[in-house]
Amino acid sequence: MSKQFFPNLSQNYIEILKDDEYYDITIEVGEDPNVKIFRAHMIILYYRSPFLRRTLASNKKNDKGALSHIKLSNISPDIFQIIL
Repeated sequence: MSKQFFPNLSQNYIEILKDDEYYDITIEVGEDPNVKIFRAHMIILYYRSPFLRRTLASNKKNDKGALSHIKLSNISPDIFQIIL
């Protein structure tokens, strides 16, 4: 059973990265004219990246549950895609 669990889990994470419907944060990356907006899931970012954990901790959701948005202009979209 565990032999099937982990490959399925990895596949699920890949699917989550491609999900355009159930995201709760947008991340604007790069500088003009090379800017890209990524859609992501805060809970995954929070637990997988110490840097993003600190960034997200200082960028709490508002009371209305609106999407969170952060800007990371000091990294290129191509590099961020690899990191993500």
